Amino acid sequence: MDFLADNNLCGQTLLRLVARGNSIIAELQRLSSYVPQVFRLETREEQQRYGDVVLDFTYFKNPVGFNKKIEDSPVLQAIDDEIRESHLSIISRIYAAFESIQRYVTELNSFLHDLTEGSFIQRTMENTFANEDGKQLLCEALHLYGVMLLVVDSNFCGIVRERIIVAHHRHEGQKASSDTNIDDVCKLLRSTGFSKTPGSKRPPNYPDEYFRRVELPSVYLSLVVGHLRSDDIYHQVAAYPSPEHRSTALSSQAAMLYICLYFTPNLLHNQTAKMREIVDKYFPDNWVVSYYMGMTVNLIDTWEPYKAAKQALNNTLDSSNIKEQASKVGQKCVRLVKQTSQLLGDESFSEARVLDHSNKILNLLRECNVTLRWALLHTASLAAAGGEGHKRCKTVKDQVIFDMKHEPMAVFQLLINTATVELNLNQIYKKLVEEKSQRWDKYRKEANEQVLDLSEVFAGSRPLARVPKNDRLHKWFKDMGEQIMTLNLDEPAASGRKIIQLIQAMKEVKEFHGLESSAGVVQAVDEVVSALQALVKVAGVTDDDLIILTLISDLNYAWILVEEYTSIMQAAIKKDPSHVAKLRATFLKLSSGLDLPLLRINQARSPDLISVSAYYSGELVAYVRKVLQIIPETMFGLLAKIIKLQTEKLKDLPTRLDKDKMRDYAQLQERYQIAELSQGVAVLAEGVAMMDTTLVGVIQVDPRRLLEDGVRRELVKQVAKTLHNGLTFNTKLKGSELYKRLAIVGQHMNGFRTSFEYIQDYIAMYGLKIWQEELSRIVNYNVEQECNQLLTKKISDHESLYQSTAIPIPKFQRLDMQSVNFVGRLTQEILRITDPKITVYISQLGTWYDSKTHSEVLARNVMDKVEASISVAGLTGVDKLLAFLIVTELQNVIKELEVGLQRDPVIKEVVKAMSSQLAPHTHIVSQPQRQYVGWTQKSSKLIAALLDRILRIGQLQILRMHAAHRLNASCKFDSKYLAGALDTMNKCLIADVKGHYADPTKAYPDEDGILTSELNTFLEWCGMTQPLDKIYIITKPKNSMPHILLLTIIAQMSKIHYAKNLGGLVSIRGTEGIDGSPLVVGLVTLLRQYHQDHTQSFIQLLAQYITSHATHVALSGGKSSELPHESVTGLAVLQDVAHKMAIPTKTLATHLPQHLLAAHSG
Repeated sequence: MDFLADNNLCGQTLLRLVARGNSIIAELQRLSSYVPQVFRLETREEQQRYGDVVLDFTYFKNPVGFNKKIEDSPVLQAIDDEIRESHLSIISRIYAAFESIQRYVTELNSFLHDLTEGSFIQRTMENTFANEDGKQLLCEALHLYGVMLLVVDSNFCGIVRERIIVAHHRHEGQKASSDTNIDDVCKLLRSTGFSKTPGSKRPPNYPDEYFRRVELPSVYLSLVVGHLRSDDIYHQVAAYPSPEHRSTALSSQAAMLYICLYFTPNLLHNQTAKMREIVDKYFPDNWVVSYYMGMTVNLIDTWEPYKAAKQALNNTLDSSNIKEQASKVGQKCVRLVKQTSQLLGDESFSEARVLDHSNKILNLLRECNVTLRWALLHTASLAAAGGEGHKRCKTVKDQVIFDMKHEPMAVFQLLINTATVELNLNQIYKKLVEEKSQRWDKYRKEANEQVLDLSEVFAGSRPLARVPKNDRLHKWFKDMGEQIMTLNLDEPAASGRKIIQLIQAMKEVKEFHGLESSAGVVQAVDEVVSALQALVKVAGVTDDDLIILTLISDLNYAWILVEEYTSIMQAAIKKDPSHVAKLRATFLKLSSGLDLPLLRINQARSPDLISVSAYYSGELVAYVRKVLQIIPETMFGLLAKIIKLQTEKLKDLPTRLDKDKMRDYAQLQERYQIAELSQGVAVLAEGVAMMDTTLVGVIQVDPRRLLEDGVRRELVKQVAKTLHNGLTFNTKLKGSELYKRLAIVGQHMNGFRTSFEYIQDYIAMYGLKIWQEELSRIVNYNVEQECNQLLTKKISDHESLYQSTAIPIPKFQRLDMQSVNFVGRLTQEILRITDPKITVYISQLGTWYDSKTHSEVLARNVMDKVEASISVAGLTGVDKLLAFLIVTELQNVIKELEVGLQRDPVIKEVVKAMSSQLAPHTHIVSQPQRQYVGWTQKSSKLIAALLDRILRIGQLQILRMHAAHRLNASCKFDSKYLAGALDTMNKCLIADVKGHYADPTKAYPDEDGILTSELNTFLEWCGMTQPLDKIYIITKPKNSMPHILLLTIIAQMSKIHYAKNLGGLVSIRGTEGIDGSPLVVGLVTLLRQYHQDHTQSFIQLLAQYITSHATHVALSGGKSSELPHESVTGLAVLQDVAHKMAIPTKTLATHLPQHLLAAHSG
């Protein structure tokens, strides 16, 4: 029975295990870039903020104590909640990957135990190793386990690993599945002390002690190392027949052996003879090993602590041997570049040439790949290849560079040439194999027809000059035709022998029958021989050549090292954009490296195939993008010059131009420069277009899409940098830089947009569409990051709708503690300028004035300036951030109210007294001054806190109203049809909702909420919102809330008054630190968040306060007919609230005497 057959339980179990091992490694590599920054604790700020919550394995010594410390501190509890809400999903996934390593080795041990105990019928450890597939899988299982351990230790620093495991245990430990064993995971993955930081020392006995944390059967380890040491388990030597290529042929096996030797450290330390045998077989001419997907090590460094291994390697590292190998590789590089260039330069690189010289071309490619492998591995930087900081590694590398006369450009040229030859050869081989049957029939038919023509010539039916009739030759050629038609492609060996005999017979017939005298006959016979020879070549075309080509062209070892040649690739592209087409072959050669991790996953038919192939393909596509990014970068360099010429040199043409000024406006030199630069951009775009659509792994790479993504990426980079640098404000200066900064940024952005629109035709892209999409994405992402400060659950980059790996939005260092980015800085600057404590807002003018000097601080056109500078997207972003800030302030108000009402006995007493003494609301308070002032004094602490919040909310709402007004005006002016359509849609939806509630039998118009959500987005962008009517948060009823709000307003009565000339409430002296408009707007916003009964109650309480003061003055016998200040100011507040909340006057009349309402109106 086949070991990998579906019904072979032993083989399928082992195959699935090995497939899972490859999947685990891919998952570990994928997750390494998603480790939350808080678990690294790299900065002092992070250590101070998160150090008491993000814990390593010291937590397990006293878990109760650590948990109690966190629970007892509200600050630590809030931080802990933040980490759980923001990062739990990714922590759980990383922990699952860690746990899968422990499960993998547990299942491997279980499989080996079952194999030893005879649980698999007719299978033992020994006969499984005797089976070819079994031996490969058993060796791979151990190798992959070792790779997993190295990958997890390299990509997840030991202390970070511990913190993630502890965090998962604390937050998800109780919900974990029953088969999860946290102790085993901790034992396996506790910190080893290893660090990738340059200059850090290697821990003692690393990694062999790390590998021994879970014991594996010694017999199994011995058999794996023994077979890897002595056998050619993958039969790779057949693909490299030359003895000089032996180490390359066995390189994949050498990589496995390198890892597996760490499981038997005694061999590395003491078995000198065996280590000498290993080195002589696998490492006689190389010392840099790629052990999995381009992960490399330098044996000089890694075998340093092992006596036997180090001694065995000395012969390889002998100076004369290094010189010999390096010199030989250097000479081959030069020679092979010439040979491959000549082969590619010949137009004869065709099917015929391949058929004639297939073996020679394959031998050339073997030589190229062997040379490339040695050169790429041994000339790589020590940081990439391993051995950084090791003195001998540096000495050896320097010698290699010197003796080889290393020229990176030569190695790169050899790589491109080799990849191109392989691609062309691969295409020809595939075509030959696919068309083999048709070609066989074609050449056999040609040979048969030629022979029959000759038969007819000798029969006399087809006359030919000087050829007499010959019945014997007529019959002989006719028989030959029959023989040719009996040739069968399904029997290549027999047909091949027969073809050789037929060719020999055809050559002999010319000699024995004196046919050389007839040129026509000779030519016909030669054509028959050519057709028969073509049949031999066609029969020789098999899949074996394709397999050998695939084996020798593997570039898996350079998966990471190729990064070092990125700058060379980019320089070549910049010099000649047509190089992109040549690089396509190199990228395809790199994609061949995907075969290694996917082979077993595919054989096992694992569902992980899609995710693993997508990960590695995505990594390769990201590298392709990185290389080709030089084109957009160069484009934008040219674009910068175009911007400068257009904005600084070119004059705007007037609508009417005098003839004598035409020369001045022609500016021929400047326009020539723009044309030249535009041509340069077009050439770069054309270079990318020369690259055909390519399947890289499982991802289809479209060059046009690649160019567009590159242009978007560079545009995002440039615009984000402009916004970051431009929107910075010096708060220490007198006055504000707001208008100045907005103007500068607006000028830059306008230059970008104008030039981008100009250049779009030269690169065949929709420039305006790209500009709007990317600018919106930049703004939305920065708003999202700014709002993260206000949220418990942070949105990580990988969760963001706006961040992208292909077109990343850059993140910059924050410049102040209040804001994260430019959106926050701009918003905070506007808020600083319009602070209600130092300014007065005149609603009729929409302008802010300094409360002391009465000079204008900010005009009503501030949002116009913001839009002109950073577009509608920028203004929408500011508006969105203002809304988030309002939500935060409202939540803080609710929290402070709850704390005051639940924990402060004084507040409880005040509310209780007010509830009893002010009931019913029509009751007139006899001593209002004494009563109300007494309550406000007792509640002063809570009132002061609420006042700041309410003023802040009012300030934010006023700015939102300005933003909405500007957005709406722009929409109506620039897109009147969109504005009309949205308005109609909104009214229809509201009417349908009202209709449903009036008659529940009618269907609700938006059951899933998608329509409302999408419409709301459009309405916000178009300013068709009413910020004062918006419900920002969900609240619970609080009957005491109107009483607290009343006291908050009453406490301000002595500081504000109604100014008839301004038509609103303002501070009396200008130094009170309060402004009437934000106070009322903030109050209205807060009331909107509650049921209308609370508003009704507040109006009744305020009306009672007004009436009581007016009545008290009237009854006290005062001569003045004027209302008291409290009543006048209270009436102004009441009517302003009623106006903003659309409460009709008749409603107010039910709570206030008519003469009081009339007095204020008068």
